[in-house]
Amino acid sequence: MTGSARIPSGVERRANPRLRELVDEMLASIRIAANAELWTPDERARYEAEMARIMDSVRQQAIGGPAARARLE
Repeated sequence: MTGSARIPSGVERRANPRLRELVDEMLASIRIAANAELWTPDERARYEAEMARIMDSVRQQAIGGPAARARLE
């Protein structure tokens, strides 16, 4: 992050209920699978790549300000 980048407060990060719901769903899935081998190695690699793609999109939306967040709605 650059010095001019603004870090959102906890309240702002939770202002988008759709984003919060997505993150909660992803975390629940991770917690369930944490101690169980639910996926094959190929599935795990595919899901990890998908998670990285989703998180990149989330980061871009989060730093993009209100206009970027409006595109989620």
